[in-house]
Amino acid sequence: MKRRGWVHCAMAMVCLNMVWSQKSLDTIYANASKNVALFFPSPIRQAVVGSKDFVFSYDREEAGYFGLLQGVEGVESNLLVITSDHRIYTYILKYADELPQLNHFVQERDGIGKIGPAEELRVKKDSLVLEASHYDVFSALVLDGKPKVMVTKHKKGIRLRLEDMVYDGREVYLVFGIRNRSGIDFELDRLEVFRANGSAKRRASYQEIHLEPIHGYGVPNKVKDGEMIRFVYVMPKFVLGDRERLKLVLEELHGSRRVELRL
Repeated sequence: MKRRGWVHCAMAMVCLNMVWSQKSLDTIYANASKNVALFFPSPIRQAVVGSKDFVFSYDREEAGYFGLLQGVEGVESNLLVITSDHRIYTYILKYADELPQLNHFVQERDGIGKIGPAEELRVKKDSLVLEASHYDVFSALVLDGKPKVMVTKHKKGIRLRLEDMVYDGREVYLVFGIRNRSGIDFELDRLEVFRANGSAKRRASYQEIHLEPIHGYGVPNKVKDGEMIRFVYVMPKFVLGDRERLKLVLEELHGSRRVELRL
C-alpha cells in the first residue's frame, strides 16, 4: 500500500482511539500457481490487500479462521486483517516463483495492535461504536486504492462518478468522486442511492427502491471550485438483479444543480 494510505489509516485509527504496537512487518510470498494459507487464532472479520496483483480469499458470510493468498508478478503490496477479537495483523506481500512457505500459522503476538482501548466498549457492548470504527478503517483502505471509474456523469461543470463497489461480509462499500469545474463552489445537499427496476419510459413497470447508507466516510459538505473529493458510503449488502440498475442522484443545497447517473 502507498505511504499515503498508511497515513490515512493511521489518522482514522488515532481518531478512534486505536492502539498500535511498533514492530517490523513480516513478508509473505505468493504466486498464481499455489495457494498460500494463513491460519489465524480468531475468525477473520475483515481483510483487504493494497494491490489488485494479490487476492486474499476468506469466508465473508461465516467468519472462518483461515484465508488463501495468491498473487501475480507485479509491485510489492500489503495485507491487512482484522479478526473477530479486534486484533489487527498486517504483512508485506511479494511475488516469488518459488515459495519458501505455503502455510502460515499466525499467533496473537504477531498482531500489530488491537482496536482499543476497547475495555469500555466491551463492557457497554456498544456495537454501533465498534461497527463505526471498522467501517472507517476499511473505508480508508478502500480509498487508498488507485481511483477507477465504473460510471460517470457531468452536468454544468459538476462531475459525479462511481469508482468502485467493494463487498465485505454483510456490507458493500460504494466509492464516489465529485469534481467541481463549474467556477462556483458546490454545497452538497444529498447524494441518494436507488435500485431501479424496469424502464423509466414505461412508468407502469418502473420501480425505484431507496437504499439508505448505514455509514459515511469522508462525505463532504462542500466541493470547492477546482476541487476533487473522494468518499465512501457503507451500504447494507445488495446484489442487482438482471433487470435492475443502480441510480445515483446528487443535488445541490441552496441551488438547482442536479446530477443523475445510472449503472
